[in-house]
Amino acid sequence: MRVLIAAVLGAGIAAASALPGVAEDYPTRAITLIVPYAAGGGNDTMARIVADKMSRILGQQIVIENKGGAGGSIATRQVAKAAPDGYTLGLGGTGTLAINPTLYPNVGYDPRKDFAPVGLIATSALVVLVNPAVPAHSIAELIALAKQKPGELNYASAGPGSGIHLGSVLLAYMAGIELTHIPYKGSAPALTDLIGGHVAIYFSSLPPAIGLVKDGKVRALAVTGPTRSAVFPDLPTVAEAALPGYETVLHYGIVAPAGTPRPIIEKLNAALNAALAQEDVRARIVTDGAEPLATTPEQYAADIDREEAKWSKIVKMSGAKVE
Repeated sequence: MRVLIAAVLGAGIAAASALPGVAEDYPTRAITLIVPYAAGGGNDTMARIVADKMSRILGQQIVIENKGGAGGSIATRQVAKAAPDGYTLGLGGTGTLAINPTLYPNVGYDPRKDFAPVGLIATSALVVLVNPAVPAHSIAELIALAKQKPGELNYASAGPGSGIHLGSVLLAYMAGIELTHIPYKGSAPALTDLIGGHVAIYFSSLPPAIGLVKDGKVRALAVTGPTRSAVFPDLPTVAEAALPGYETVLHYGIVAPAGTPRPIIEKLNAALNAALAQEDVRARIVTDGAEPLATTPEQYAADIDREEAKWSKIVKMSGAKVE
């Protein structure tokens, strides 16, 4: 990973040093980074972690603007329609760029055509939690239990079409089991009802799960990423425990409106990767349960393409639709 970061960072700095006049004076004023969700969530945290360092590197403040609504689509649409001058950026994630274009019939933007990718920030797995009363101590046991009681086990989500919902749908599909979906308006009430035994299963982001697992209020079975998590090093992945090929990982990155001059994109990418190379930034991201991941703009564009292709199929499989 360090070698990759060094290579990407070196390429970005080399490109930035050779930029023509359009980027020499950029930025001359504050940059707005629009986060399409309320403050305090995973997207907001990732944006704030890198924005502070990028501001120092670029010599101008990056101002975070939180703007929720329609699962992040309203703010993402605003970024797509903003002036392509490098002064309006967006926090792109799995929900807005990979899920919403299929979930919403008229989302108002094309994730491949309407944005100029700057780079990935990080990826973050989930952890499969069950209420302690559920007689399953592994993913294999959970699958076996669900097969014995089709449709009787329920699972919470942070809402229809959320990454948490679709990750659960993917697991049920690959395992050949039937689970009952109980949607909530966010993670906090879903976790509350998991602790209270009103739901059996919940795919949680990592940070809020740490204390609950330690206190025995919930039981952790596995993480959903391709590798084990530093937050829960003793937990297997779903793939290694029972379902080879299974993966549910949330992606966070920065995008600009399509048409933003390439030299500006290169300068932003170099600043982002320089921030990600700093140990304190990496430590904060890891503490939040994510994995820092420096990329080139081209690598992030390819990531957006792969993620949208993957999750659009799962949205259709789930039957979820938001008007």
